[in-house]
Amino acid sequence: MNTFSNLQRLMFNNPNITNVRLFTDNPKTREIWPVIFKESRIAGRAWYKSVLAKKGTVWWEILQNEKDVMTRETSDNEAASTYVSLLREIYYPNDTHVGILEVDMLIDKFFQKTFSPIQDGQSHMLVVDRSGRIFTDTGSDFFKGMNLEQLRNDWEAHPHREESSFTFKVGDTPYLCLSTPIDQLEAHLLNVVSLKNPVTQIKQTRNLFIAAAVVLIALLSVITYFLQSLILKKLHILRDSMKKVRRGDLNVQIDIDAGGEVGELAHHFRQMLKKMNELLVEAVNKQAATKEAELNSLKNQIDAHFLYNTLENLKMMAEVEAQYTISDALTSLGAMMRYSLKWSNDHVRLHDEIQHIQNYIGIMNIRYDGRLELKLDIPEGYLEQEVLKMSLQPLIENAVKHGMNVDKPRRQGVVIMIRACKKEDWMIIEITDNGAGMSEQKLGELHEKIVMEDAHFHMKYSTQASRENEGNGIGLRNVTQRIKMYYGNECGIEIQSLEGEFTRVMMTLPYLILSGGMSADEKSTYR
Repeated sequence: MNTFSNLQRLMFNNPNITNVRLFTDNPKTREIWPVIFKESRIAGRAWYKSVLAKKGTVWWEILQNEKDVMTRETSDNEAASTYVSLLREIYYPNDTHVGILEVDMLIDKFFQKTFSPIQDGQSHMLVVDRSGRIFTDTGSDFFKGMNLEQLRNDWEAHPHREESSFTFKVGDTPYLCLSTPIDQLEAHLLNVVSLKNPVTQIKQTRNLFIAAAVVLIALLSVITYFLQSLILKKLHILRDSMKKVRRGDLNVQIDIDAGGEVGELAHHFRQMLKKMNELLVEAVNKQAATKEAELNSLKNQIDAHFLYNTLENLKMMAEVEAQYTISDALTSLGAMMRYSLKWSNDHVRLHDEIQHIQNYIGIMNIRYDGRLELKLDIPEGYLEQEVLKMSLQPLIENAVKHGMNVDKPRRQGVVIMIRACKKEDWMIIEITDNGAGMSEQKLGELHEKIVMEDAHFHMKYSTQASRENEGNGIGLRNVTQRIKMYYGNECGIEIQSLEGEFTRVMMTLPYLILSGGMSADEKSTYR
């Protein structure tokens, strides 16, 4: 009964739909007029077998002079209507036949322009179905004296699988017929246009154009003579100005303020000179800024050497005092600082990034009492793979920060596995931890943050403070953007996680070995 009410509501809310009916052979289903009927009522219809042959695909049919299904078996002289019907066999479940769905719409509502009483008087539309039947407003004055059967024969004599046209005559009046296929209905829409008025108008327009052309040619000849002298004068001024610029004079004044192409050319030439002067000033400023940056770089190098030397002294003091844990930590910290501050290139070997990560884990193990374990499954030949500098360290930092975010990892520790494998022309680097993991909701939010547009991201998250032990996704987002900027949109990172079990980050990069373009295994095979 719920389905019946929904079907009734659908039909009443769509006034263009005349009928929505379901014919079923289910013996347990009773007829509920005017929607649900027995399938035996339509078993003898011509289209019934065609609908079954479509196996659930929509079948369109134009039903001519159709009486209502509830009274068509009676002898009442009820008025018949013509419908455009959508018919479809329903299966549920699998391949079990349920019944036939029929949705009817009056043909004058389906083809409103064809049956509209408001026409321009010079054209009219017809519909020809797959059986060759013609449907139109035969009472229109446009078809008076026209034999529609002869029109159909002329149309069938011409190819009409695609859009086509042909002409014919009724008495002394020529007509143009344009045919457009309607594939879903396997029908064609014909637009018959009377050419009587257009032919007369074309003759009048032709004579008017000839007279106007003669007058315009004479007028243009006079105007061209005066414009030529004016334009050439301005072009000479522009040419002389260009010669001065070529000799190095960038302060040329071009006194051409007229409109037109010459005036526009002079305007852009002035803008070009202005831009050239701005670029010269900018180049001078950049050169000065470069010198200043070199001085600052030298100063930073001096400061960095001071830090390195200080760390080295602290390390020696720790060794003297037999504080070897502190000594090892200072060694790792110094290596991390050298790696971070010495940024001569954005691209490094995977081997260098792994060493940096090992130093990071060594320092973090001081905090977590050695409960962090780093495992590597990287073939030797892949250690020469090119990666972006500091692209893996944020991922390891996330694994430590969020992996140790629950009691179990804090007690038992976290194992971080780094794997590398080659797939076709791509290098896949996986970072997996057995820490806290995350829920599907948090994983979805993280993916959304990574791929979100910058403006939308800052609008949504810039004012939200990160909760304790929860990040805002900026680190992963920055890594993804750097990878896509350097290697293209095909590359990036993908995250998989199961709450309480694991988190896996897969980084996809182009396969590029820095030692000659081949891995160790490939080199051995090549030799």
